[in-house]
Amino acid sequence: MNDIISGSWQEYLQSPRFDWVRRRTYLALDVPTWTQAQDLVELFGDAVRGYKVGLELFCGDGPMALRELHRRGKRVFLDIKLHDIPHTVAGAIRSVCVPGVEMVNVHTAGGREMLLAAREAVDILKEPPLLIGVTVLTSINENLWHELGFTSLSETVSVMARLSADCGLDGVVAAAIDVPRIRTVTPAHFITVVPGIRPLGSAKHDQARSLTPGEALHLGADRLVLGRAVTLVADKKKALAGIWDEMNGVLQAQGDVNLSVQNPTPEGPRRGDAV
Repeated sequence: MNDIISGSWQEYLQSPRFDWVRRRTYLALDVPTWTQAQDLVELFGDAVRGYKVGLELFCGDGPMALRELHRRGKRVFLDIKLHDIPHTVAGAIRSVCVPGVEMVNVHTAGGREMLLAAREAVDILKEPPLLIGVTVLTSINENLWHELGFTSLSETVSVMARLSADCGLDGVVAAAIDVPRIRTVTPAHFITVVPGIRPLGSAKHDQARSLTPGEALHLGADRLVLGRAVTLVADKKKALAGIWDEMNGVLQAQGDVNLSVQNPTPEGPRRGDAV
């Protein structure tokens, strides 16, 4: 990878060697306008097919962003963390889950009735997205958790993951370090989505419980959300290539992908493969 000149990064990113990790990642569009988001989408072109639309963009140009991403054939993780009374959350899901939204999330702290209402609302949609529960934000550490009056952060994550599975959710958003514990209390098809990914040497920003991409996959994460480690650096394509190379290395070691063939394909279905 180090021998690739700057002008070749796009071709490298679009190569079949990254088909498997391409399906397992979302690039965060954490900007307030579609104009800014569009710059990122056009920069990466066909190399990136999955994007996260969070609160910043959704509250700014949400409808336009979702419409334009769908028009471009992109997969969308709608990361708006709904948390309200059951009736309101159900109504919000029916309103925001337009075509092209592959995954949407709600806060598990809303409780069983809210989660069930969200499940019912998703199930009646013409194109139902994956429904994912948010456990504990990756910006919160044990000290902050105790400050809120709670005890064990890791135990809370387990309880929230188990509740999400009981209510029929497809998976949870969690810190990579929590994934092994989640695996012990949820069924085999349950998806783990991990944000706050930071390669070695990159700034942590406000992420209190972050790991590298390789560490996250090694612990069993199914999908990764990549943000400022890519979008805030000077050479964004090179940064993404480095992350994808690291991910491929772990997947190859686990036997999930064969990089020695010309057009690698997964050797079988695996939890977390994008729809």
